[in-house]
Amino acid sequence: MKVDELANSLQVCLDSGAKRVLLPITSAAELGTVPADLIGSFNLIFYSSAEDAVFKALGVE
Repeated sequence: MKVDELANSLQVCLDSGAKRVLLPITSAAELGTVPADLIGSFNLIFYSSAEDAVFKALGVE
């Protein structure tokens, strides 16, 4: 599922001290609407399925 209001969600992540953010690949198209300094604050990790997200969250390749 795509993330609604991606810029606002990333701002909440930044305010909470996040360094890495897992995002569904379907939200990649919205990155153009997010300020560059906000995107640069994170290590963005994209996933394509729920299983892929779990593996990436655990650091398993």
